[in-house]
Amino acid sequence: MQEFESRLEQWVNQYFQRTNRPITHLLPITGDAGFRRYFRLANGEPLLAVYAPPEHENNSDFITVCNLLREAGVNAPKIFAQDLAQGFFLLQDLGTHSLLQNLTASSVDPLYRKCMDSLLKIQLSQSAKSCLSAYDENKLQQELNLFDRWFLPQLLGYPLTAEDQQLLGRFYRKLIVSALEQPQVMVHRDFHSRNLVMQNPDSELGVIDFQDAVIGAITYDLVSLLRDCYVYWPLNKVEQWASEYRLKLEHEGLIGVVSDEQFLRWFDWMGLQRHIKVLGIFARLSLRDGKHRYLDDLPLVVAYTRSVVGKYAELGEFSQWFEKLIMPCVERQPWFKKVEIPTE
Repeated sequence: MQEFESRLEQWVNQYFQRTNRPITHLLPITGDAGFRRYFRLANGEPLLAVYAPPEHENNSDFITVCNLLREAGVNAPKIFAQDLAQGFFLLQDLGTHSLLQNLTASSVDPLYRKCMDSLLKIQLSQSAKSCLSAYDENKLQQELNLFDRWFLPQLLGYPLTAEDQQLLGRFYRKLIVSALEQPQVMVHRDFHSRNLVMQNPDSELGVIDFQDAVIGAITYDLVSLLRDCYVYWPLNKVEQWASEYRLKLEHEGLIGVVSDEQFLRWFDWMGLQRHIKVLGIFARLSLRDGKHRYLDDLPLVVAYTRSVVGKYAELGEFSQWFEKLIMPCVERQPWFKKVEIPTE
């Protein structure tokens, strides 16, 4: 047993002794993209023991965001015990199944509507605006630069020229302006099918992995959900869900009267920012952290990127560059497979 796991188990059992419960041992759960490690308890109690190394994770932010979500009526985990110095938490276990495990063609409509109900509660939070940092131009730019730092030169072996950098700068600027012109609300930042959990398809949706929340564009979490990096749906269906959600936002006063065309443009371009960033993140997870399984998800992210840039004349310069110079490099990669996203 690793040293941190032994210390975490001892810490959990000290808590159990104080609360007059029998001692237990920890059962590891498959890790996520970050440094956190999760464990269920062998005695079957609905609790998660978590190791979030304080040198890598901002645990005070986790507590702040968790409290904000619960205050907003979102089903975020109750914190039973915490030790910030060691990075230990004992949390409510909200579900043993991810949303991804429950998604089928017949279940997706009611499950996504349940997700969007939770998302609306997040976006209605007023307290968050005084607690969270802004998803500002600098942060958006830093994320986009992961693409030209990790995906292009390091994963694909594509040598960027000065002309390429200028083209990317013009493209990035368009995406950043689109993000900043949208209404700004609380953004979970990873609102997708692996971070939404449940005990069964009829149970309440649990929201996890929220510690990076910020105040940002109103379409960010919506496109994270509907253009998920791990599952995809027909293009027309996605646009229908997005348009339905726009009406909810108007009804709640979170956006003014915005045309469907404008909202879908915000949605599409925000998704591009996210997917360009994710290409860089997944490359970094493989190259730096040895988490090579994320390479299997790159073909879908590439397909999303090509699909959206091909829709807009204003993005034609990037689209042509990507098709002519980048796709040949992508197609030579061992992880590449062609993904066709259906229209209907």
